[in-house]
Amino acid sequence: MSTLILLTLTGLGLGALYFLIASGLSLIFGLMDVLNFAHGALVTAGAYAAWRLTGHLPFVVALAVATAVCAMLAAIIETVLIRPLYSRPKDQILVTVGLGLALPALVQGIWGADARQVQAPKQLTGTVGLLGAEIPTNRFVLIAAALVVLVTLRMFLAKTRYGLVVRAGVEDRAMVTALGIDVRKAFTLVFAIGGALAGLAGALGAVYFGSVSPNQGTSLLVFGFVVVVIGGLGRIDGVAAAAAAVGLIQQFTNYYAASGLGDLAAVAILAVVLLARGNRESLDRIGRLIRRPA
Repeated sequence: MSTLILLTLTGLGLGALYFLIASGLSLIFGLMDVLNFAHGALVTAGAYAAWRLTGHLPFVVALAVATAVCAMLAAIIETVLIRPLYSRPKDQILVTVGLGLALPALVQGIWGADARQVQAPKQLTGTVGLLGAEIPTNRFVLIAAALVVLVTLRMFLAKTRYGLVVRAGVEDRAMVTALGIDVRKAFTLVFAIGGALAGLAGALGAVYFGSVSPNQGTSLLVFGFVVVVIGGLGRIDGVAAAAAAVGLIQQFTNYYAASGLGDLAAVAILAVVLLARGNRESLDRIGRLIRRPA
């Protein structure tokens, strides 16, 4: 029983980390139609910012600074590089892929390729006893952070003026601009929020793994995309459910099958989902043809 509880909460903690990464990806693509392959580099930036500041500042302050740094980086990227390319999606992909390669290389050039140990605060290094299982405290912190982000994003999209402006701007940017609303500021804000979520994920991920490395964000980005595709582009609730499912499946597969097979299981789930969606679309097309009047 204790093993089951430990695996479940560890899987949910990993799923929470995936959600923090995937929510930024889903938000940017779902609202702005931009595939941001530099998102993993921002995760790395957040991880290294937290690593450099932890031990010198209280962890909460280091976490806030790492999040703010990545938000500013994302805003600069959107303003300087993405904004001129909104009508050129292929060039957007090339630019973000280039950034995703260049920023980790810059980090490696400054701090080296070796992983660096993270000095986590005492509050996050202990365990919490639950029904006979000793659960690392950082798992609960990740789950709590993911829940706060989920609720906040839903409120932002449904209740705030900027959320409504961005949603309207995606549907008909010309009409919104004609009404005197500056859509560019709203898009920059969304990109900054995505960057902030990447920074938060990087900082908490550094505590979760206990170390940082230049390619850590890029590795996590793969699972971020897996979660986004399974959960549905632009669907925050679906992304949250998919992140929890992927984290749990990885943990249980690694424990009961073999270490490393959890990654394969996540990719297998992605393949099944894509095949199911493709078959459903094919059946829908056939149904429309059958119902079409002669």
